[in-house]
Amino acid sequence: MKSYTTPKSLLLGPIMCDLDGLELGADERELLLHPLIGGVILFSRNFASPKQLIQLTSEIHKLRQPALLIAVDHEGGRVQRFHDGFSQLPACGLIGKYEPIKEALLLAEHMGWLMAAELLSVGVDFSFAPVLDVGGAVSEVIGDRAFHIEPEKVSQFGQAFMVGMKEAGMAAVGKHFPGHGSVIEDSHFSIPVDHRPFENINMHDLIPFKALIDAGILGLMPAHVIYSEVDKIPAGFSSVWLGEILRKQLKFKGTIFSDDLSMEGAKIIGDYAERTKVALEAGCDMALICNNKEGVISVLDQVKTSSNVKSLSCLEKMRGNFNDTYDDLKNKKLWQECYREIKSFLDK
Repeated sequence: MKSYTTPKSLLLGPIMCDLDGLELGADERELLLHPLIGGVILFSRNFASPKQLIQLTSEIHKLRQPALLIAVDHEGGRVQRFHDGFSQLPACGLIGKYEPIKEALLLAEHMGWLMAAELLSVGVDFSFAPVLDVGGAVSEVIGDRAFHIEPEKVSQFGQAFMVGMKEAGMAAVGKHFPGHGSVIEDSHFSIPVDHRPFENINMHDLIPFKALIDAGILGLMPAHVIYSEVDKIPAGFSSVWLGEILRKQLKFKGTIFSDDLSMEGAKIIGDYAERTKVALEAGCDMALICNNKEGVISVLDQVKTSSNVKSLSCLEKMRGNFNDTYDDLKNKKLWQECYREIKSFLDK
């Protein structure tokens, strides 16, 4: 990999990678200066305390101009990367079961705000949330990550959650287009295949995505699921799903993030360089490569591409609006009210 040891003004590249630990190593600084890198995704291994996390995100943001984007999976329930010093967030499925629905929707909005405000206060630009998959007893990986088993309810809760995020200053990223909730297998460990015709998917799983697109969602993440009646490759690599259906039919104009290209559901496409090229050519604006630094380096050495003007414009809209420091946020009346409300809900 060519060395990029001097910070320079670089446009955001189309690759998002991860980090090994709690602070940046010299090799990671060099990696993040590569022109193809545009973002960093954080995991639990990158977190020890809010103070440490603030130092890490500050160093990442100072490396380049414009600054790299920083993201995390922080939905609540079993998918929450940071804990000590952060509010414990309920699984979305618990909120979807709460009644009356008017109060449940307000709870979803406040949860979206609380999650986003806390992440922004430590320098994280956005979370890959909300989950827009339609729930039920089928999917092994979605389960209580889904708000509800009814598409219309998922739409309502997803939009409320997005509103809360937006009020805090964070763009939402809905996942997993066009819906991961109707297949049993987990695409982290297998290659799920959904054999339903498009009409069935359109009248069920696609409903929340259509609703959130109409409501102005800025980011979406496709699933590593093969919808065999539509295309023979997973949706995140499919120009049919991303170009024809998502962009043209549904008129989505925001950012498309691939799901992790290290997942089993992506391996059908080829090696890391091939997965990245196919994902970007199909319509992804940014490709995620997690938990495999050798895979990232192979992409940086072999892939000859860069973000186009349209992708760059989309990516810039994903930047967080950092209004409050961590300490200032904890002193705000709104944070205290939302924190108590969510804690009370979990204690019931």
